[in-house]
Amino acid sequence: MPEPVTGTVAQPLVDPAQFRSLMATHPAGVAVVTTTATDGAPWGMTCSSVCSVALQPPTLLVCLRAASPTLAALLDVSAFAVNLLRDHAEPVAQLFASGAPDRFEKVSWIPDPESGMPHLIDDAHTAADCQVSNALPVGDHVVVFGTVLRVRTHAVAPVSPLLYGMRRYWSLAVTPDPERGGPDLDGRR
Repeated sequence: MPEPVTGTVAQPLVDPAQFRSLMATHPAGVAVVTTTATDGAPWGMTCSSVCSVALQPPTLLVCLRAASPTLAALLDVSAFAVNLLRDHAEPVAQLFASGAPDRFEKVSWIPDPESGMPHLIDDAHTAADCQVSNALPVGDHVVVFGTVLRVRTHAVAPVSPLLYGMRRYWSLAVTPDPERGGPDLDGRR
């Protein structure tokens, strides 16, 4: 049935499982978004929806579940850190995706000296401290825009980032070489 104002016909949406399958084929870097609640408690969650937005002012975005307690704490203090994970940090990515209440007791972290935001010093190669500049609800998630105030590098040597795609964690350092006869990432071999 046409929409009364525009006369356009609403198209049916793709099935959520089909959409999830589509996005699983698009590898992304893995980050843990952290913040400190007003009571000083650290919060954090795994996130692969991180994107640069602008250089002036330096802005990035993260997409977080609307019902997430990390999101609630982040919006309360209007600040967060994006911890970009290194390739050996798959257990940390899984821990922060689990919702375990004691996750900060199981990792090495420090509050950044300037922002106070939790930095995962052993598992993140780089962390960006951000101030919330905008938040936009979209479906069951909230897109949070952050102005980047500072970037801290925790790696002392070149590292490979942790990636997630094709429903598994992997790294550029261990990606199979199709020329050597290893399995293709899309499973055709």
